[in-house]
Amino acid sequence: MRTELPGHQHEWLDDDAGPVVRPYTLTGGRVWPDGNGFDLVAYVLARPDPDLAAYPELHPEHRLLVELAGRGTPLVELAADLDLAVGVVRVLLGDLLSRGLVSVHQPPRATYLPDNDILKAVVDGLRAL
Repeated sequence: MRTELPGHQHEWLDDDAGPVVRPYTLTGGRVWPDGNGFDLVAYVLARPDPDLAAYPELHPEHRLLVELAGRGTPLVELAADLDLAVGVVRVLLGDLLSRGLVSVHQPPRATYLPDNDILKAVVDGLRAL
């Protein structure tokens, strides 16, 4: 469920026309964050008391991401709260991460994937029910 922050007005939204700025404008045309990508359930946590005044180049969406991540939030929820595409939020988080304003905690990678024969047997068993 998308939650509206108290007093939050989406600066790039016109009630009649919809978004007035394309997502690639927010990301400067970039489609991938610097470094590796972020998992949908990666946990984002803002640094305590970040000095955003030291970064005048940040967009309002960057600043709002830092505010939302203050309580620690999964990437997919941040995208929903901002009403932005996950890809855009990934790029914006990459900007914040490179400035040290947030930390991103990725879920552990699966080291063992089940054998296809086991998965087929499970599917066959479920169909037999």
